[in-house]
Amino acid sequence: MSPSSFAAADPITAIHSDIVRSHILNRLDGPTLASTSCASTQLLSLCNDDHLWREICNSTWPSTTDPRVRDVISGFPFGYRSFYCDAFPAVGYQHSAKRTKKRSPSGTSELISVVDIYCDDQLVYSKVMVAETHSGWFICSPFRLELLDPKETVPTPLKFDGEDGNCMDIASDSLRVSWVLIDPAKNRAVNVASLKAVEARRHWLTEEVQLLFATVAAGGDGEAVQCAVMVTCGGREGEEMHVREVYMQVEDMEGKIVCGMESLAILQEAMEGQRCRSSRRTEKENYEMLMKMKIEYIERKQRRERSLDMAFIATGVSIFLAILIHFLSIDR
Repeated sequence: MSPSSFAAADPITAIHSDIVRSHILNRLDGPTLASTSCASTQLLSLCNDDHLWREICNSTWPSTTDPRVRDVISGFPFGYRSFYCDAFPAVGYQHSAKRTKKRSPSGTSELISVVDIYCDDQLVYSKVMVAETHSGWFICSPFRLELLDPKETVPTPLKFDGEDGNCMDIASDSLRVSWVLIDPAKNRAVNVASLKAVEARRHWLTEEVQLLFATVAAGGDGEAVQCAVMVTCGGREGEEMHVREVYMQVEDMEGKIVCGMESLAILQEAMEGQRCRSSRRTEKENYEMLMKMKIEYIERKQRRERSLDMAFIATGVSIFLAILIHFLSIDR
């Protein structure tokens, strides 16, 4: 083909919109579709098609096909595109020396959890849960959402070996969990699980594999908090590995579980806050940063407590000496 033929070729915007939508745009993933929308006004209009974004969301998070979730997403400002923009990027966190005022949660009576578990990119489990947030029990109790029923387990294609040290590495590399929280009152969402496990360990007694999928968010007092999704796996020797426990909770700098009211305020702020591109390396660095901050926080607290102890001891000794001197002077 001659250069003049290339020059005479029609641009993609000259192709019928139905062809572009059904044969080109529907083959793109979310980030590519978003980038394509910036190319021209016509492509922006085509890429904003809610059907395209619904297909992307359903393939990324199969649990979004649930009718309850579908109804909630329909209320987002731009439907599935808004949901994807909230749930796909990672939670952004910037450390600040300034202490911020604690926020109070507002405007919502429930949180919807949209959870999908994968093994080697194959879906093994999906579930949608609704947690009421207006009860006194939720507000005052430690915030913890349990995914599985007490006797429920999720089989995986992986083999469990209680003595094989590679079992933990295999589970860490193969298993992946997505935990998207939706606030239906504010039409916002956030994914609180990391792309990959940031930590893997074996329980010393049961030899179960415990995987931590965590993100870092800002707490109400300016300190960082951890949105932790813990996955526990076990099984019989040489047989398939089962996921036995999955839960999500918010932890402060001391590792304590934050109460429901404060957790809800933290999660709402994370939904409304900045987002960033995520990678396994970035998530690992953020987690290591958090661990370092926790150590520094505990050391500062211990120093303060030692200083207070010394002050109390000095005060007690001073009072004792003053009383002793007083009685000695009376005896004289």
